[in-house]
Amino acid sequence: MSKITTVVFDIGKVLVGFDWQAYIGAKFDPDTVSHVNEAMWGGPNIWNEMDRGILNEDEILEEMISRDPAYKDEITSAFNDVGTCVTRTDFAIPWVEELKAKGYRVLFLSNYSQHVTKCNREALDFVDHMDGGVWSWTTGLVKPFHKIYWILLSKYDLSPDECVFVDDNPANIKAADHVGMKTILFEGYQTTHARLEELLDEDLAESDVQE
Repeated sequence: MSKITTVVFDIGKVLVGFDWQAYIGAKFDPDTVSHVNEAMWGGPNIWNEMDRGILNEDEILEEMISRDPAYKDEITSAFNDVGTCVTRTDFAIPWVEELKAKGYRVLFLSNYSQHVTKCNREALDFVDHMDGGVWSWTTGLVKPFHKIYWILLSKYDLSPDECVFVDDNPANIKAADHVGMKTILFEGYQTTHARLEELLDEDLAESDVQE
């Protein structure tokens, strides 16, 4: 069994908060919320195309507006201010630094669009503390497609079995399992931190026995 060298984090709903419903609910009345939600999230998932980096911001917004032109202004406002629903967590930087202090490389693999990245850079301040990672919008792919995991592994010359992957989406966890990475489903910071520490401690113990 290979010694774990690297912890790979998802970002949305793991290292940052993302509460679209609270954001949109505070911005509009209930009827407008329904229309805006349907235009932006209903039908084919246009956000995936933005996360993949296939369509640019203007193309994405144009498609959303075409679904409900009467709400053009509201859709545009919600889209332009979407960074407001991404919130900074107090634990992200300390968690990253804690792992690095123990000798682990810390990376990210995230379905994230360039648009949302630009909208709230403060919430992503922990990224500068990490050792690198892969944004989906730079690859033309999104999780859970297996190839995006291999892109990360190849970029950092990693073997899957030396990595632990942390994500809040079971489908993404299943894909990482298939690739051969160790995995932890994110279920809140306290619970996940404890599970990760347990896994890392077990790995160290096994490595010591093998030596």
